[in-house]
Amino acid sequence: MIQLAYYPGCSLHASSQLYDIQCKLVFDRLGIELREIEDWNCCGAIAASKTSDFLALALPARNLGIVDAMGLSEIVIPCSSCYSRTLVAQKTLSSDPLLMNSINESLTHKMGGSIKVSNILEVFARAAGTGILVEKAFKKLTGLRPACYYGCLLTRFPCDVDINDDVENPQTMEMLCEVLSAVPIDWNYKTDCCGASGAFTDAEQSQLLMSRIVQDAVARDANCIVTPCPLCQFNVDVYQDKARKKYGVGKKLPVYFITELLGLAMGIDAEVMQVNRHFVDAMGLLRELKLL
Repeated sequence: MIQLAYYPGCSLHASSQLYDIQCKLVFDRLGIELREIEDWNCCGAIAASKTSDFLALALPARNLGIVDAMGLSEIVIPCSSCYSRTLVAQKTLSSDPLLMNSINESLTHKMGGSIKVSNILEVFARAAGTGILVEKAFKKLTGLRPACYYGCLLTRFPCDVDINDDVENPQTMEMLCEVLSAVPIDWNYKTDCCGASGAFTDAEQSQLLMSRIVQDAVARDANCIVTPCPLCQFNVDVYQDKARKKYGVGKKLPVYFITELLGLAMGIDAEVMQVNRHFVDAMGLLRELKLL
């Protein structure tokens, strides 16, 4: 069995616990063991990056040092915000040996800079490329027309980093959906921002952004939205009703994690994955399409 270091981050241990459950279930079906790094800390993606450039680098560096000590060569990070912060910190420190040495002086486990930092879509794309995903995903998700919503954090970085998709028009989720026999729509808002933590600090602007995302998906005849980002999923799921009513969006759409579609195609029970915990009903469409 393949082993990958696993960093759930704060969201998957709090507001998006169901995503953590789904990741473990789906990766296990793919023959991948997720080894959650011990004593991990917040990567500082929301708070530290806005208050301290040093902390924004030191916090991810500590996590990467623990992975080095585990003897693993790759870490998978489901949260787009955590992934971005960790990848950027690694690139920044690898380009500045003096700063990396300064941070390492205070760390029990030193960051070496050689760990591959992967987002969840990269790993699933590799599984599709090897054929294991086709083998395991035996159930066709016929009738699903997802709007693949990447959000801004998987495609926008403050420095040059190597990623395995087109930042302007990413296609990995579309490819995965097609493997599952879903039909992803073409739309305009796949990399737009949902407001993220701005839902708490500037609710009006965040709801405006969310209303545009849902409105365009509806206009393109999507019957659901799918995302790998827990912040995007939380925002568009929890605040969709408010945004719809305020800005006149006529229809609501369930917002699935990509793991939920993969899990369904693999025959994992929807309630075991806690799909029934969504704010916008996510079970009704699946029953309507006879996917449960």
